[in-house]
Amino acid sequence: MKKVDCILTSDWHLREDTPICRTDNFWGNQWEKVSFVCKLQRKYNCPVLHAGDLYHHWKPSPYLLSMTLQHLPKDFHTVYGQHDLPQHSLELTEKCGTNVLANAKVLNILPNASWGQTPDEFCQYSFHTNHTILVWHTQVYKNKSPYIGKSVNSAKALLKKYPQYDLIVMGDNHQTFVEEYKGRLLVNPGSLTRQTADQIDYKPCVFLWYAETNTVKQVFLPIEENAVSRTHLDKIEERDNRINAFIAGLDTTFEMGISFESNLEKFYENNIVDEEVKCIIKKCTTNETSKTQENE
Repeated sequence: MKKVDCILTSDWHLREDTPICRTDNFWGNQWEKVSFVCKLQRKYNCPVLHAGDLYHHWKPSPYLLSMTLQHLPKDFHTVYGQHDLPQHSLELTEKCGTNVLANAKVLNILPNASWGQTPDEFCQYSFHTNHTILVWHTQVYKNKSPYIGKSVNSAKALLKKYPQYDLIVMGDNHQTFVEEYKGRLLVNPGSLTRQTADQIDYKPCVFLWYAETNTVKQVFLPIEENAVSRTHLDKIEERDNRINAFIAGLDTTFEMGISFESNLEKFYENNIVDEEVKCIIKKCTTNETSKTQENE
């Protein structure tokens, strides 16, 4: 069996609340995945490289911090993602939960490649191998840019731009992909859990990295089937369709006059309006008229 030199992962977004799309015990399943990575770390006795956004919000509760202390793998190295930072500002890192764990020596913050930073010569790490490694939190894509009108680097473009790195571990994009260029690798592990409805078919994973060949192996994490739902989006879509149908059904062919009351009467003549609604409108109109007269 080849020696595993690092475990590559990113975007854990640990949180105490439950994403609206989840129908399962998200809290328990979240820690099941963290424990899975922890077992891998103990099995291979190697560093875990995490490319940012450990927490979903920069200010985790004491309960969430406590659970992290209990479950986080050993030899854990990360950078700050924007969700880890107050106001997405690196100047406020002392206030964030990830920094608390760093001060407690539970994890190590790799410098100069967090969100909003550009890698420099101080971002090269070897982790006891003969390769140079970059762990960075910034948006990158493989085939097609997820943004219109926004400059985002492609994975291959980054490999060409930073030839000094044999392995680049990226975070921020919650999808999973691997790019290779002239024997060098860029790995975007994706998110640890599914927290949005568009990830209904997404399969969380981590990667095992073999320094000897500079190759990776994908390891899928345990997931619960049908744990992600689109019901809330379907309800919103249904509501929007009803509103659009109502607007489309309004008869706006009558000519608008100056008098609000006259316009209302014309509207009532051309559209079906419940008597209860008419009463509410009349009451509101009477109140506003009274206030205007008092002010005059």
